[in-house]
Amino acid sequence: MTLSIVSAEFLLDAVPKSLEPLAVQRPIIVDVRSPCEFATDHVPSAMNLPVLDDEQRHRVGTLYAQDRFEAKKLGAALVSKNIAMHLEGPIRAWKKTDQVLVYCWRGGQRSQSLGHVLAQVGLAVQILDGGYRAYRRALVKGLAELVAQFQWRVVCGMTGCGKTRLLKALAGQGRQVLDLEAIACHRGSLLGLGPGNEQPSQKLFESNLWHALHGLNPERPVYVESESRKIGQVQVPDALITAMRASECLELRATDDDRVRLLIEEYAHFLHDPQALSTQLKKLVSHHGHERIRAWLDKVEAGQWQAFVRAILKEHYDPSYTSSIHRNFPRLSEAKALVLPGIGLQDYESLAASLSG
Repeated sequence: MTLSIVSAEFLLDAVPKSLEPLAVQRPIIVDVRSPCEFATDHVPSAMNLPVLDDEQRHRVGTLYAQDRFEAKKLGAALVSKNIAMHLEGPIRAWKKTDQVLVYCWRGGQRSQSLGHVLAQVGLAVQILDGGYRAYRRALVKGLAELVAQFQWRVVCGMTGCGKTRLLKALAGQGRQVLDLEAIACHRGSLLGLGPGNEQPSQKLFESNLWHALHGLNPERPVYVESESRKIGQVQVPDALITAMRASECLELRATDDDRVRLLIEEYAHFLHDPQALSTQLKKLVSHHGHERIRAWLDKVEAGQWQAFVRAILKEHYDPSYTSSIHRNFPRLSEAKALVLPGIGLQDYESLAASLSG
């Protein structure tokens, strides 16, 4: 079959959209870089078929600095073995009618090695010109262009009012939602990293963000939470945070009692691991001083969860929110308050159903 060279823009267009009909044929996107490179960032929907694993890549690179000829021989042998393994593994399930798009770091030897073999087998193969580096440049540019296409509706509200619950209710009713905390694998505060979670790299966060936007319809509004510039260790791209801060806002309100209840429900893992909570709270000493942190820790150690949550809301989260929200989201002053009668699933579903768009 054929082997052709394609641009990064062609690759981005080839990435499947989330709600796309299954009948739409898209190429199988293959990343032949090492698992470590793939984990740092990769094209959404790409599968990793490394022609050199992490250890092999290091061996070849080390030898290359000493003897290029010997390094190329070693590399060719290792690449051949790995390609044979892939042919006997996942590639066995591919059909003759499948199209394959292959990329590596720069569009050089690694992608060419697998691409030529697949073409000889009889598949239609495309190789990304410039490799991952070209993809990354195109994605950064495309992300800003995507953001500009949408009408944003920003859900604001103090900690514990259930902004994420409202987004889930909206999504469940077919509204368009961008859940930045889900993409970042973090709830956005000091206590926001859930047990067993690991945040993506900044680059992978941006790739997954681009993919989420890629599947949305620019003709319909998109609901998003009023995040800070940073969500844990990742940063919301400038184009998106700027667009959000200039957009229409909704203000979600709940009673203090309901906010306390919701936070105890949402962060229940700390009830079973108070030591982890204490470790995080001690990081706030520079902001609040030892005396206040000690008062919080005493409540945690005594299992006084409601008293602890009330205290940290009143003394930390609420003042922080109040001091920053109107400065960062000036259109909140125009927003109508959306008062929740409770924090049950039905309360958020009812509120979601009442919102237009």
